[in-house]
Amino acid sequence: MTGFGPVFAGSRFAVLGLGKAGQPAADALRAMGAEIFVWDDFLPPKGAVKPSDVPGRLDALIMSPGIPHLLPKPHEQAVWARGAGVPILTDAELLYRAVRLSGSKARFVGITGTNGKSTTTALLAHILGLAGVPNAAGANLGPAALSLPLLGDDGVYVLEMSSYMLERLETLRFDVAVMLNLSPDHLDRHGDMAGYAAAKREIFARQGDECLAIIGVDDAPSIEMAAWLATRDVPMLRISSYDMQGLTAPALPGAHNAQNAAAASAAAHALGVDWEKIAEGLVSYPGLPHRQQVVAERGGIKFINDSKATNADAAARAMGCYDEFIWIAGGVAKAGGIEELRPYFSRVKKAFFIGKDGPAFAATFGAGAQFVGTLDKAVPEAFEAAWALGVETVLFSPAAASFDQFPNFEVRGETFARLAGAET
Repeated sequence: MTGFGPVFAGSRFAVLGLGKAGQPAADALRAMGAEIFVWDDFLPPKGAVKPSDVPGRLDALIMSPGIPHLLPKPHEQAVWARGAGVPILTDAELLYRAVRLSGSKARFVGITGTNGKSTTTALLAHILGLAGVPNAAGANLGPAALSLPLLGDDGVYVLEMSSYMLERLETLRFDVAVMLNLSPDHLDRHGDMAGYAAAKREIFARQGDECLAIIGVDDAPSIEMAAWLATRDVPMLRISSYDMQGLTAPALPGAHNAQNAAAASAAAHALGVDWEKIAEGLVSYPGLPHRQQVVAERGGIKFINDSKATNADAAARAMGCYDEFIWIAGGVAKAGGIEELRPYFSRVKKAFFIGKDGPAFAATFGAGAQFVGTLDKAVPEAFEAAWALGVETVLFSPAAASFDQFPNFEVRGETFARLAGAET
């Protein structure tokens, strides 16, 4: 965090959870003059104190996004905070306040959606950088929001916002808000699909007629949200995978990525970037790791790392890009498993399943499926099958979370890449 003065002098914050977002938040807020109290359930540092034990007032409790404050079971400190009237906030909220307290009029772009938000965030930042627009990208897509520098009036913050973060905002207003798509995910945290949609809808909260709402309309829940948005006094732009107007992005295959590119292009244009520079940015964008990333090629067979596909909807977007392939999938299933992927099963010449719910995936898939347990067994088996069947693509698109065998999807993808024979 650079460029901020003591904008929070006299403020007192508690930070719960000292991981990817929490520790940078504590460090940045302290540097901005606030009195900080920290706690972590697993590794409380020396001098740590639970928020409920802090004497005197607290201006807010900053909770790491992964810690629940409502469902499925609220953390005890969240219960205390709500009872004590202490706001529960995310670090992006404090970044917004710090920027405004510093006197900067930098614009804020928020990007959310069940799938594609990281790609769209990175793509928009790439286009803005190419166009010479000062920008800083982060939040759910690292770095953490409070690790970002102070930008001047001509700057743009591009923030990837998860549903967990959106439900902990209070004053942050996005000049441009993007909601890409909506499919069942994180229902344990939001209760049901209606609760999940309500959290995502917060991306548009506090927008006015000088702002822009961009919303994808390639799925029914998003169309429903667009209808709700149309009742508000906010300029709205509906985008679709069919809206690319001849623009191409070589690193972004598939209809879903066309929607991501359309969203990033629309946001960049709203921020003053001309279409020629946008087209240049699309062509030069290198892509993000773990999202349909070619990590190896052996004997004419390409190995595609799509480890970021942590649910069936994300896997469908990759599976739709290839006419035939060997599929590796499995892990901790989301609601519905891989049932919705049946329309793509005919493209799969053989499937190898791993992880906790691999047996259930194999049962759903039926003939041509094999449960092998782990990636180190699946990758060589997949290569042999591809060679024997004359298939040119091995697609690792898990359609499941990674937490049964890996700490996160990044490590899972790196493991696949290593096994496939690529440098990581």
